[in-house]
Amino acid sequence: MQPRCAVSVCHVFMLVLCLSAAEDFDWTKNNHGSFYYGTFPAADHVNEKGIQYYDELIDHLLESNITPIVTLYHWDLPQVLQEKYGGWQNISMVNHFNDFANLCFEKFGDRTHVSLLDIYLQSVAVEGYETGEHAPGMRLRGNGAYRAAHHIIKAHAKVWHTYDTQWREKQKGLVGISLSGDWGEPVDISNQKDIEAAERYVQFYLGWFATPIFHGDYPQVMKDFVGRKSVQQGLGTSRLPTFSPQEKSYIKGTCDFLGIGHFTTRYITHRNDPPGRSSNSYFTDRDLAELVDPRWPDPGSEWLYSVPWGFRRLLNFVK
Repeated sequence: MQPRCAVSVCHVFMLVLCLSAAEDFDWTKNNHGSFYYGTFPAADHVNEKGIQYYDELIDHLLESNITPIVTLYHWDLPQVLQEKYGGWQNISMVNHFNDFANLCFEKFGDRTHVSLLDIYLQSVAVEGYETGEHAPGMRLRGNGAYRAAHHIIKAHAKVWHTYDTQWREKQKGLVGISLSGDWGEPVDISNQKDIEAAERYVQFYLGWFATPIFHGDYPQVMKDFVGRKSVQQGLGTSRLPTFSPQEKSYIKGTCDFLGIGHFTTRYITHRNDPPGRSSNSYFTDRDLAELVDPRWPDPGSEWLYSVPWGFRRLLNFVK
């Protein structure tokens, strides 16, 4: 073991070397835009190096007695599909995603027996296609989030059926979904409107994806509220898409397990958001306001609070 002073001197020496190298480097000659530009293969080509990487990763995990669970989607839609089709706004994503998942089953399904769709689907839809806060940064207020979620749900169902009919018998695996859900607690537990608003919060969050997958259709409260707001805005149809009877039957039950990702809790109270074409959004469709208790432990994030009892109540609600 080196003396502590020797280690400190070594660290200081390395820091000096790094600073000297930085000063000597001519940054004006570095073309940042050219870094790895054009090194990815075309969108219609399977990257064999990528396949090899995950092959080796899975093998090493198994050798270390670690069971790999494959996440099939985590914000990683190829940019070419976003630019060419509009990403999850386009129904064509259903078949593209199924082709991708089928390739994963073919290449890795003999060693990975649990596959799931990602936890952040609500954020993908809302923050990706309505507020534009996250990738792909689209601001399609009013219907962008609903359309993206509609296609994601259909894609999940198709992937589940593909596995069920083509791979399950020989691979004996599971295909499920992991969804995020925050808990909504009524501000006033004696106020029926607050109670209904709190459940609405959870249904617009977790139920948006879970209810179609387990029961075949969107939560009734979503259909009622979005439908009513759409009529008030002068629209001929609801901004929330509909499933045909055949689609409801096809989607229902397409989940071997449900994973729950939970972050935090909000107090919820009823609030009437006036309808209007300029103000229609996923958030105003819910007719509620979110509050936090300043006494809740704050782990250092502007939106995240530690509320353990909220997680328990969410699990009870799901059960």
